[in-house]
Amino acid sequence: MFNIKVEFCLKIIFLFSFIALISALFIEYILGHQPCNLCLIERIPYGLSIIIIMAIFVIKKNQKFLVLLLILTFIFSFAISFYHYGIEQDFFQESSICGVKSLTEIITKEDLLKQLSQKTISCRDVTFRIFGLSLTSINIVVNLLFIITLLKIFNIYEKNK
Repeated sequence: MFNIKVEFCLKIIFLFSFIALISALFIEYILGHQPCNLCLIERIPYGLSIIIIMAIFVIKKNQKFLVLLLILTFIFSFAISFYHYGIEQDFFQESSICGVKSLTEIITKEDLLKQLSQKTISCRDVTFRIFGLSLTSINIVVNLLFIITLLKIFNIYEKNK
């Protein structure tokens, strides 16, 4: 039972997720703003949402479960964004994830020393703003809107059992 309103909302979330990923890559590679590690992690839920929404439209089974998975994905995204915003505003201290480039690539102490000598992007530093807002603060608002919308969609599935 696929409601036109549900389909429209899912397409909007899909489109926004796609645009968010493309924009992040544009800001990084074309405009030259280096993302911190949390910024990179904040991209993951958008990629997952694209895959999940495509599954909803292609598979046409277990839609209620997939919408629930989308809700959990954006709750995770909200939590990461909230934590990142807290670091930007000095509410929280930076964790070790903010300073290390990649733990999987460090093999020798020379590699570690080389990495420590390179300038890493702090999670506190906001290098790009839109209308005076960091991308993290915008991400918080978007995640809340997506969570609310997806909860309404989930309720539609619950009513149409």
